[in-house]
Amino acid sequence: MGEEAPPKQVPKTIESMRVKDETMVDPEDTEVMLDEAQDELQTYFNRETSPKILITTCDRPCLVQLNLNFFKHQYLKLHGYIERTNKFCKELKLIIPNSEIKYRRGLDLKKVIPQAIERDFTDILIVNEDRKEPNGLVITHLPEGPTLHFKVSNVRLTTEIKRVGEMSKHKPELILNNFSTRLGHSVGRVFASLFPHEPQFHGRRVATFHNQRDFIFFRHHRYVFRNNKRVGLKELGPRFTLKLRSLQKGTFDSKYGEYEWVHKRKEMETSRRKFSL
Repeated sequence: MGEEAPPKQVPKTIESMRVKDETMVDPEDTEVMLDEAQDELQTYFNRETSPKILITTCDRPCLVQLNLNFFKHQYLKLHGYIERTNKFCKELKLIIPNSEIKYRRGLDLKKVIPQAIERDFTDILIVNEDRKEPNGLVITHLPEGPTLHFKVSNVRLTTEIKRVGEMSKHKPELILNNFSTRLGHSVGRVFASLFPHEPQFHGRRVATFHNQRDFIFFRHHRYVFRNNKRVGLKELGPRFTLKLRSLQKGTFDSKYGEYEWVHKRKEMETSRRKFSL
């Protein structure tokens, strides 16, 4: 083999063998920077506005039918199966500073949006559910959009995570991983616009959106300094996974909205090595 060692081989994984996408861009690309300087989110990144988030749910999220005996009801309550969607909203409020929860109670979403704009909200998060489980998340940026629709899966609330840490009220640091295409840049900018401009690093809180194979994994941790050389992570919860379904121009409009990108399974999932984000 000679005096020099052979080059280190890169293991073949789905990520390393990813099909080259023409929309993958360099963050320092001048064209991308010019487009982003003129998009709907530029007021946030120019520090002209501060995030103020309205969190709401689908109309009257379901509760578990309480025709149960007392002990079974206490068991369900102990394990978090009652008002699960509402609990998920409360945990989102703890994660995102300067956010409020308002329950719709029959109010049409098209009426909620102008009221939120009047009250200086910058974003609305709508949590949808199916069979008493959170299954969808809509993020609409105010006042001009865009609107993102995600499928939500694998929700683990704070009470369902073992050895969970205590959450503080500090502004968290935000980490965005692997959003490398033009679409990924747009999604990452929307996530960034939900959090304050300057995190409070002394609070040691960090919120992570990690994209892997077009699945966005959310984790919430706190740094734990064990000594002068070692540092660990303490999970704070919750955990959940997002899958982008559509990107819509403007605010939420399910009937007349103009879509920039829609996930079409038969057309897009032709190869396991091709990803959109």
